[in-house]
Amino acid sequence: MTEINIETLEARAMTTDLFSLKGRTALITGGSRGIGKMIAAGFIAQGAKVYISSRKAAACDAAAAELSAGGGVCISLPQDVSTVEGCKALAGAYGAHESKLDILVNNAGAAWGAGFDEFPESGWDKVLNLNLKSPFFLTQALAGPLKAAASAERPAKVIMVASIDGIRPNPQETYSYHASKAGLIHLTRRMAGQLIKDHIVVSGIAPGAFASEMNRDARDRGDAVAKHIPSGRIGTDEDMQGVAIYLASRAGDYVVGATVAVDGGVAFAGLGGV
Repeated sequence: MTEINIETLEARAMTTDLFSLKGRTALITGGSRGIGKMIAAGFIAQGAKVYISSRKAAACDAAAAELSAGGGVCISLPQDVSTVEGCKALAGAYGAHESKLDILVNNAGAAWGAGFDEFPESGWDKVLNLNLKSPFFLTQALAGPLKAAASAERPAKVIMVASIDGIRPNPQETYSYHASKAGLIHLTRRMAGQLIKDHIVVSGIAPGAFASEMNRDARDRGDAVAKHIPSGRIGTDEDMQGVAIYLASRAGDYVVGATVAVDGGVAFAGLGGV
């Protein structure tokens, strides 16, 4: 019988658990639907205890109940995080349950479309406040629990959900959305450089076309949208879950400041717009 080295067995065990989230807690904003809910389901499947937050309490409670139905743990923390006060309130609500936070996913977002000549200040402020300001101030408010969870061996994670619209423009007149997501990608890099010394890894995801309330074209006209995507299809739950689990788990510990495009090739391999 061939003798197996103990170090080899240990290495195999580490590889087997590379994407595991067992024993970790996560907080996902905008977690009651769309991409946030996809990520929550993926984290729960990998063993994480997940808190989700969204502005509408009934929707947040219903999503948490649905996500917990399979035997996992999902807890609803409804909160509007479009203001600094709201970010602090969510941090306080989380702190009433947990002293440590392993994974923060800043996913809550909004969009606004209007012609250049008519684009309103309200559409600018609403989108920039939620998409760009809130991720910074929520992370700031949760810095204590993130630092408490973090170590060199197992860093805490902050994942920003940006968009490929922050990498390249599309034909839609969503000026504040484009600006907010481009800013979020750069903010991800800047925060990563600051927080890594505390063993907090900041990274980002730039989704393309996924069926959601935010992207109604992908939801309602998926086949038509797919014609403009090099991969020939819109994204699935598994596509989003895969990259989020990667960044949140041991597998993504050395990915610092990067934003991963998950878009079937539109941003970097496409010849047209979606």
